[in-house]
Amino acid sequence: MTTVIDGKQVAASVIETVKAATSALDKQSGVKTGLAVVIVGDDPASHAYVNSKSKMAKECGFKSVQHTLSGDTTQEELSALVNSLNQDPSIHGILVQLPLPKHLKSEPIIQSILPEKDVDGLHVVNAGKLATGDLETGLVSCTPAGAMVFVRRTHGEDLSGLNAVVIGRSNLFGKPMAQLLLNANATVTIAHSRTKDLPAVCRNADILVAAVGRPEMVKSDWVKPGATVIDVGINRVPAPEKGEGKTRLVGDVAFDDAAKIASVITPVPGGVGPMTIAMLMANTVIAAHRTAGQTPPKF
Repeated sequence: MTTVIDGKQVAASVIETVKAATSALDKQSGVKTGLAVVIVGDDPASHAYVNSKSKMAKECGFKSVQHTLSGDTTQEELSALVNSLNQDPSIHGILVQLPLPKHLKSEPIIQSILPEKDVDGLHVVNAGKLATGDLETGLVSCTPAGAMVFVRRTHGEDLSGLNAVVIGRSNLFGKPMAQLLLNANATVTIAHSRTKDLPAVCRNADILVAAVGRPEMVKSDWVKPGATVIDVGINRVPAPEKGEGKTRLVGDVAFDDAAKIASVITPVPGGVGPMTIAMLMANTVIAAHRTAGQTPPKF
């Protein structure tokens, strides 16, 4: 029987750990965990994301601050806000919602966030710490961190002897995911659009992670029997069966077919998605513990 991972359930267990750790830190050190979220402009999807992040932060017992800036905010104004949050001791995590409006450069903003407050895990210092195997002082990008929780709960902490294939080499997901798997002693291949005979490479994987943004690209004959399949793709495809102009969400893996071959698989929606916000909360409480000189919780 194939196990379909319930991302909502795993995310809820992460949030329970966050709540307990937040409360304990407040009692022991008088430190209230603080998260600041910055959003620029009026992109509806970004606002929906930010609202759910702020709501979850409050639910976890954080000091939750939201800065909503107009679409004509200048680079200098945004930089000044990030700088003031860097200097605010009550804020342990800073998140600038991407994408920013076209006239703003996101990279200088992301790199201006203090690495120890970079709860999105996008700063080059945090990327470098992950690349050198320093998981004790760095912060890991939320989506790969969430996917790794699934891997650990399936295979344990030590992945020695297991082959892992990550399809996708983005800085946001593919590279950090490969580093996490490598740090856990897996033998890791990063595959991408230029990889020769991709299906054959994937068939070698005990752990197959797909993050390419191409709907249902990974077919069942790409999957090694008994493999663990983590699907990070979120793609909208037409769903005429629901009515004219309707769409549905699918992953990068052809779920129904692959589920017959894999032993463990994540669905889309309801797999990796819910973990992203949960790991953002986890990173924030980890950052608060480190600032207070306390040992952070493990996730």
